[in-house]
Amino acid sequence: MTPGMKRGLAILVAGGFFLLAAIAIGWVQQRVAPPPAADTGSALIGGAFALVDENGRTVTDQTYRGKWLLVFFGFTHCPDVCPTALNDISLVLDGLGARAGSVLPLFVTVDPERDTPEVMKDYTNAFHPGIVGLTGTPEQIAGVAKVYRVYYKKAPQGEDYTMDHSGITYVMTPDGRFATHFSPRTGIDTMVDKLRGLVDGKRP
Repeated sequence: MTPGMKRGLAILVAGGFFLLAAIAIGWVQQRVAPPPAADTGSALIGGAFALVDENGRTVTDQTYRGKWLLVFFGFTHCPDVCPTALNDISLVLDGLGARAGSVLPLFVTVDPERDTPEVMKDYTNAFHPGIVGLTGTPEQIAGVAKVYRVYYKKAPQGEDYTMDHSGITYVMTPDGRFATHFSPRTGIDTMVDKLRGLVDGKRP
């Protein structure tokens, strides 16, 4: 075997070794590393639910298809966050003018023990006739809170109780997807501008 042939054979063997090493490393990484998370392009908020509206009718997420939804979770005995949020939503509806017909606010109770359909109706109507109150069994409320990633918990208060809960208003598209959210610090004008853009077909 000539020196040239020996050198070529050595290169071939070395190349094969590195190829096998690369394959082995890739196999180990594939076994150890977790698969990449799927990028759906939207937050995993919202989903199927079944509740009871303020008129005592059973409703589901499909009931409200075709409307931009403002979904807020709270309770009628709430001393501050809930009345402030619903008052803000009523001002937003007024600020939207004719576009308000494309937007439906849903006030979902986290206190079904006290918030019957009748109680919810009286409460929401005190803020705006366009706000719909939703209640249900404790299991139904737990289900809708789960799909919306909402925190709530009963907190003893003397001989009574209150409810700890998150204060986010979720904006859902007419086909039931999460679009954006408003925090308690979001201003009325900002909410109106963003919703106006969404109703008019602009991206959030």
